[in-house]
Amino acid sequence: MGVKKTFVSKEKLEEISRTYPTPFYLYDEAGIRANARRIKQAFSWNPGYREFFAVKATPNPAILNILKEYDCGTDCASKTELMLANALGFGEGKIMFSSNDTPEEEFAYAAKVKGIINLDDITHIAMVDEALHGKFPETMSCRFNPGGYFKMGNDIMDNPGDAKYGMTHDQILEAFRILKSRGVKHFGIHAFLASNTVTDDYYPELAGQLFRLAVELKDKTGADIRFINLSGGVGIAYRPEQRDNDILDIGEKVHRVYDEILVPAGMGDVAIYTEMGRFMLAPYGVLVTKAIHEKHIYKEYIGCDACAVNLMRPMMYGAYHHITVAGKENAPCDHVYDVTGSLCENSDKFAIDRKLPRIDMGDYLIIHDAGAHGYSMGYNYNGKLKCAELLLREDGSVRMIRRAETPRDYFATLDFTGVMDAMDPADLDGGSSVG
Repeated sequence: MGVKKTFVSKEKLEEISRTYPTPFYLYDEAGIRANARRIKQAFSWNPGYREFFAVKATPNPAILNILKEYDCGTDCASKTELMLANALGFGEGKIMFSSNDTPEEEFAYAAKVKGIINLDDITHIAMVDEALHGKFPETMSCRFNPGGYFKMGNDIMDNPGDAKYGMTHDQILEAFRILKSRGVKHFGIHAFLASNTVTDDYYPELAGQLFRLAVELKDKTGADIRFINLSGGVGIAYRPEQRDNDILDIGEKVHRVYDEILVPAGMGDVAIYTEMGRFMLAPYGVLVTKAIHEKHIYKEYIGCDACAVNLMRPMMYGAYHHITVAGKENAPCDHVYDVTGSLCENSDKFAIDRKLPRIDMGDYLIIHDAGAHGYSMGYNYNGKLKCAELLLREDGSVRMIRRAETPRDYFATLDFTGVMDAMDPADLDGGSSVG
């Protein structure tokens, strides 16, 4: 089994856990900043470039404020995400609202905070009309779904034709015509065709499709296209044997396609936007948990104090997350374990038949690449409580950026008179951060 580098040592984890009990999320500020700088460099050839960080990936104000320093915007999918972005000062031009099956009130709120509404479906035009009382924003975007399979060479990367997102080719043409007739002056195009691609060629291939579509839309509707949003899909190497994407190479390849298609069409001023939540944050966040049980039956099990409440991707998708046993980075991986949580679900496993060093009770397990779509996908099944989020700062200090939930949080939304009065306040407020 390969090795992944960690940004935190066993000694540091022992120090942190004296203040913040496991499990907890730990984010690497230095890594986040270095990556944000690389992404800006990769697309610096495009004067209007902006990364719209997908808030759903890591909706924490401390993280969002770091990205704001690098001129990032936010991609929001709900009213609460819009509220967060607005409260943090992401103003006009820096909030994208990409939602689907959207309530009317959320379109109204997006307009209120001057977010760019990215329409998922042609039928949403009528809803926006109703929500905004016929006063359409000057700038709007539409999401495109080409249908069929998305292929690169002979490889099928994903199946847009089976996805619920976006408009068909004919629908987006008609949507541009309708929106233009309703007073929209400036347009954007958006698409998401494949997830977590580990190839430098995905963005350039997608860009080519969208650039050609943009030229057609301009020619057939006369629309003033201001931006093309390549969305997400640029992946990370979850497995140590995988090659990391080279964002500088990706940016240069998109540049070449831009010059080949858009510049000759007189569209050399179109801004490029991205929404790389996973690429921006996943490698720079880990879930730290402690081994608390071992079980020897038909297989060897290691039970830890985190569970799918803290990181549900392995249970939900069968997703691979590499595990490092802190302090045993160079030890032979001569044991085979299922690493499990405590939920009443047999699929609550972080790893199955994983080759790891011998794990002793009390060992810290570092679950890698959890910085995006990790904490944010958590829930409270079995009455489990969500853990703390911590930021390892550039100077080596640690800042709590979200406290662990307590039982008081869990019961707070109940409409059941007296239930909390019957509980010991010490139990309500002294809840463990255990998954």
